[in-house]
Amino acid sequence: MDSVEVSLLTCSPHEEIYSLYGHSAIRWHDLHQDGLGKGQDLVFNWGMFSFSKPFFALRFVFGLTDYELVCMNANTFFPYYRQWGSSVTEQVLNLTADEKRKVQQALAENLKSENRVYRYNFFYDNCSTRPRDIIERNLNGQIIWAEKEGDQPTFREMVRTCNRNHLWSKAGNDMLLGLKADQKTNRQEQEFLPVNLMQDMAQAQIYENGEYRPLVKEQRTIVPPGVQLIEPDWILTPTQTAILLLILSVAITWIEWRRKKTFKWLDVTLMMIQGMAGIALTAMLFSQHPTTTLNLNYLLFNPLPFFFIPSVIRRKKTWWKVQMTLLALFAVGAIFQSYAEGMGFLALCLLIRILVNEK
Repeated sequence: MDSVEVSLLTCSPHEEIYSLYGHSAIRWHDLHQDGLGKGQDLVFNWGMFSFSKPFFALRFVFGLTDYELVCMNANTFFPYYRQWGSSVTEQVLNLTADEKRKVQQALAENLKSENRVYRYNFFYDNCSTRPRDIIERNLNGQIIWAEKEGDQPTFREMVRTCNRNHLWSKAGNDMLLGLKADQKTNRQEQEFLPVNLMQDMAQAQIYENGEYRPLVKEQRTIVPPGVQLIEPDWILTPTQTAILLLILSVAITWIEWRRKKTFKWLDVTLMMIQGMAGIALTAMLFSQHPTTTLNLNYLLFNPLPFFFIPSVIRRKKTWWKVQMTLLALFAVGAIFQSYAEGMGFLALCLLIRILVNEK
């Protein structure tokens, strides 16, 4: 075991949507050389999945995605990130021979066919938390983590940071994430992001038999950062799209005022958009993701408008009273849940239609 290095690998994000949060893996590198050359250089990767499986996107949204542990040669792992311009940082762990054997046994156990596939959870059980748990559970001592200073970010704030160059992805996440995503997180919860785990590992120590030793013996860059091309989103941002819709609503309302006529087709269209978006949010109530079930966006986007379309066509005002109540609750909800960008302008569109139809 003296010739073996056990390391945590941290890969920086690249521009594929599934890689915006980075990646972690464990490297098992035997530096011993004999007549056949170097020993094993393996990467244990818990981030393997297949887009080709039926209903992949739908299963991911509902928290029913299965990921898999794969053991691969390091010389096939590193070139992938090099071609995307992502850096790969290696943290060589300061393990004893006995601890390395325990890690080896745990990796072998995880590779068994009955263990290698696991139910992926974006925040609590992913490619970053799995390597951390393998390392932490197979030490003879105890990891002493450094104290976090300053405000503790929420899940939503961390996800937004990762999606800062992809505003539509950020808006979609904000729509799906509910109230629980706005609670402060602790050190362990923040380590769902590989970069946070890397930073915590660098400061951690192992306490054993009254003595401390650094968890990380050496940190080095295996793949230096390269050039990444940031692909632009749609020509309009979510906020610009919402403002455009608000301007359109104001213009149509002004035309209605001039003609002294209310355009029912506009209200029906808005109600159908609300209802269709509401169906998607209703489905999230049954998701296994723990941060999606209690979502205040549901106050504006729910299937309820579909049931009131006939009454709106007949010029009855019942729906507008219901809509006003939901809109008021949505506004109060902003105290507790952070909404997606542009939501304020969408709410203003609905308020204008309420005022027009309540007159």
